[in-house]
Amino acid sequence: MLLVPCPNCGPRNAADLSYNGESRPRPDPQTCSPEEWRTYLYLRDNPSGWLVESWYCSSGCRKHFTIERHTLTGELRTPILPGSKPGATKGSTK
Repeated sequence: MLLVPCPNCGPRNAADLSYNGESRPRPDPQTCSPEEWRTYLYLRDNPSGWLVESWYCSSGCRKHFTIERHTLTGELRTPILPGSKPGATKGSTK
């Protein structure tokens, strides 16, 4: 079982959450080129190391948050609610 630290609810079973993938800035679809938009939609970096991901607490507080996950070890750190400062969250494991 994977325990994911929700910034509101604390540690939750990953089955209680929805994984939304890699968190990265969205380009403006009105001003970016088709190639930039296609890259945003379909290509992922898949790094070996720390990756910022987006999750949704579907069985708890029903809020979206981001978290850092190490892709090799599975270690989780720094859960952040949108609009919050890093390190100021209740469920932080850092």
